Amino acid sequence: MNRPAIEVRDLSVKYPLRRRPALKGVSFDVAQGETLLILGPSGGGKSTLALTLNGLIPHNIEADVSGSVRVLGMEAFSTPPGMLSKHVGVVFQDPEAQFCTLTVADEVAFGLENLGVPRSEMDGRIRRALSMVGMEGMERRHVGDLSGGEKQRLALASVLVMEPEIIVLDEPTANLDPLSTVEFFRIVEPLRREHTILIVEHKLDECIHLVDRVLVLSHEGTVVAEGPPREIFSRRSSDLLRYGIWIPQVTEWALGLRSRGFAVPTLPLTVEEAVALARELRIGREEIAPAARKRWSIRGRPAAVEVRGLSYTYPRAEVPALNSASLEVPEGSLFALLGPNGSGKSTLAAHLISIRTPPPRKVFVFGADVAETPLERLTEMVGYVFQNPEHQFVTDSVYDELAYSLRVRGWRESEIAPKVESVLRDFHLEHLAKANPFTLSQGQKRRLSVATMLVVGQRLLVLDEPSFGQDRLTTERMIARWKALQAKGVTVLFITHDMRLVLEVAEQVAVLSNGSTIYQGAVERLYSEESLLREAHIVPPPLYRVAMALGRSWRSFGGRRSL
Repeated sequence: MNRPAIEVRDLSVKYPLRRRPALKGVSFDVAQGETLLILGPSGGGKSTLALTLNGLIPHNIEADVSGSVRVLGMEAFSTPPGMLSKHVGVVFQDPEAQFCTLTVADEVAFGLENLGVPRSEMDGRIRRALSMVGMEGMERRHVGDLSGGEKQRLALASVLVMEPEIIVLDEPTANLDPLSTVEFFRIVEPLRREHTILIVEHKLDECIHLVDRVLVLSHEGTVVAEGPPREIFSRRSSDLLRYGIWIPQVTEWALGLRSRGFAVPTLPLTVEEAVALARELRIGREEIAPAARKRWSIRGRPAAVEVRGLSYTYPRAEVPALNSASLEVPEGSLFALLGPNGSGKSTLAAHLISIRTPPPRKVFVFGADVAETPLERLTEMVGYVFQNPEHQFVTDSVYDELAYSLRVRGWRESEIAPKVESVLRDFHLEHLAKANPFTLSQGQKRRLSVATMLVVGQRLLVLDEPSFGQDRLTTERMIARWKALQAKGVTVLFITHDMRLVLEVAEQVAVLSNGSTIYQGAVERLYSEESLLREAHIVPPPLYRVAMALGRSWRSFGGRRSL
C-alpha cells in the first residue's frame, strides 16, 4: 500500500500576539492522487494549513507550531522550503502576491531558474506549462496587462512548470468572474490524473465534481468532519450551516426538498444530477425556483449616482479602461455592478470618490458634480471599500481601524467605544480587536474593510467585491446590515462576481464590458439575454440552469439562501 502523500498529526499553529491558535490539534491524511476540499469559516485556519504544507510556516512566516506535517515522507518543519517547492506547488487567492517578474515567460521561468534547471530544458517546459493553462503564444505579454483570469492561470502555470506532485489551490477563484472560475477549474480537472490536489474554496458549485473527500474546519481551527462530499453534506448539513460554510446550491435545494417530505434518495452535487432528480421526482417549477422576494419600487426616485458618458485611459495603456460608460443608481436602492475581470468596474467606482478625478459634468453624486465637489464633502456622502482591503488600512489595530473615521469626525471616545464594539460583534471580529489589520486572513481583512465604511454612516456605500472570501454567516449578516441601512434611505452600490448575492439583494444591475455599459435593468431580464451573459462572463446560478434544462420559466427566482 502506498504511503499517503500528506500526513498531518496533531498540528497546532499560533501566530504571535494572537489569543487563539489558528489551528488546534489537526490530524488527517491525503492519499496520493486524491483531491481534498478543505472547508471552513472565514478565519478558520484554512490558508494557515495550506502554508504549512510547503514550509512557509514556520520557515518564512513566524508562528509557534507543534505536531508534525509530512509531505511525501519529508518533515515539512525541518525541510527547507526551497526543497519542498519542488514537490508542493501553491496557488494563492491573490496571484499578484506571488509574481516576481514582468513578462509571462519570465514568470514561468523564475521557479526553474531557482531550481537550477538547465537552459536547454527550460523552453520546452515553459511551453508545456503555458499550453496546459491555455496561454500558449502569450509568452511576451506583460504580467500587468493580463486580466484577472489570465493572472490566475499564469500563477498555475508557474507552479505546473516545476512539476510538483502536490498542488495546493488556496481560494484560487476568489477574484475571478463566473466564466473565468468555470474555465479555471476546467483546467484543473485533467491535473487530477497525475497530481494530489488540495483545494481551499468558498465557491463550491464549479469545483465540487472534482472532489474525492472533504475536510471541515471549525472557527477554532479544529477538524469537525471528514469524508466523501455527499456524505458530509447529508449527515452534517446543520453543522455546516452553524459554522457558516457554503454548500453547493443544488445540494442545498435537495436538502430543502427532504425537509418538506420529498423522498430524495441521493443528494445531487451537480446541475446534471439535480436535473435527473427533478425528473425522477416530477418536481414542479415552484419547487425549483423559490418565490421571488418582494423588491422595493425604485421607479421615479432621484439618482444617487449618475455617470454620463465617462471615458478614462490609464497612463501608458493602449486600450481605454472606460469608453463612454453610463450609469444611473436610484437613491435608496441596492444596486449591483457586474462585468468580466478588467471591464472597468473598479475604475468607474474610483471616479465616484475622486480617486480618479472625472472631467466636469460627467459624474454626479446626489446631484453634486464630483469634479467640483471638495473631497471632504464627498467623503461625508460616500463610503468606499477597496477591492484590495489593505489599500485602506491606516492604523495598527482592528479597533483603531474602526474608530479612525469617527475620531477624525470629532466623536468623543465615550461615543466611539459602544459603536466600534457593536460593529466588531456584527462582523465577528471582537476577538481580533487588538490584532494588526495586516496580519488578518484575507476573509477577515475583507470583513474589516467593509465594517470601516459601515461604521461611519454615509448616504452612499460603494463596495468593491464585498463578499469575496466570506463565509455564509458573515455574508448573511452583511446583507441584513445593508437592508437595515436601506430602510434608512442609504444607497448601496456593490461590485461583485457573486451571482447568488446579486439574486438575493439587487433591485437593479448594470453590466460593463470593455469599458462600456451594455445593460442596465432587472436581474431577471438580464438572464433572458444569452448574448449579454456571454459578453459579461456571467454564468447563471446552478438552480437557474436546472430550471432551464427542464424547460421551465425562471422569472420568479428569488435566490433564497437558507436551507
